[in-house]
Amino acid sequence: MSIADLITPQSVIAKLSVTTKKQALQELSRRAAILLDLPDRRIFDVLLERERLGTTGVGMGIAIPHGRLPELSRVHGMFARLERPVDFAAIDDQPVDLFFMLLAPESAGADHLKALARVSRLLRNRAICEKLRGTNNADALYALLTDHAATHAA
Repeated sequence: MSIADLITPQSVIAKLSVTTKKQALQELSRRAAILLDLPDRRIFDVLLERERLGTTGVGMGIAIPHGRLPELSRVHGMFARLERPVDFAAIDDQPVDLFFMLLAPESAGADHLKALARVSRLLRNRAICEKLRGTNNADALYALLTDHAATHAA
């Protein structure tokens, strides 16, 4: 599974303008709902439920909110670069400006975990994160996310 299997150019947001964790999750949910033809409240509730178990703010300004929805047939991703970092109660207490949301079917046990691992590996690369933070063009962000992943596939 590659990053290109998870996102499309339409699922990359270059300049998301929010001021809180809740707003970030609401806006990601709203935009994902349009792409997936699902109610945004349904997506938001699943993400919020997961956040209650523990933060998906993994540190270094990165969050990987995720959840499972029975309506889906495969894992879907959405990437967003925030205009300004927000407090996300991340494990390192640093604000978050890079989000990679994953939504998976209920039955996608291994695929969900593989997708989380792939995204986590990609975003642990400091050079990639610097490049992601250095552009506010959605096409460039998509290229950075998918080209690096394709050339460094595990």
